[in-house]
Amino acid sequence: MADVTQERAGVQVMVCDPAGPPVATVEDALDLIGAAFLGAEVVALPAGRLDEDFFSLGTRFAGEVMQKFVNYRLRLAVVGDISAHLAASSALRALVSESNASGHVWFVPDLEALDARLRAVA
Repeated sequence: MADVTQERAGVQVMVCDPAGPPVATVEDALDLIGAAFLGAEVVALPAGRLDEDFFSLGTRFAGEVMQKFVNYRLRLAVVGDISAHLAASSALRALVSESNASGHVWFVPDLEALDARLRAVA
């Protein structure tokens, strides 16, 4: 499956292919943003496509990626199980909690949870 834009809960969402290229650099994130500009409001990115540096906050990679999405006024949903990363880092737990309370970046376990979030903010 390629990345595909679809309507989910009344919102245009670019659902990224789990087997797609990894997001290992800010440029990789910008490529996703560019693709989403073809009509999506939200990018649903499988957690497995994110480089391990994203989950190690000392690298600042997560902050850089998240800031790019905010700057371009696109929402980012990291979709999938990140429990192992959360168990290893209290700072990451705090970031996820704070992000999930905002409207720009969400961490959700699956697309159904994303749909529920989208319906809640509609």
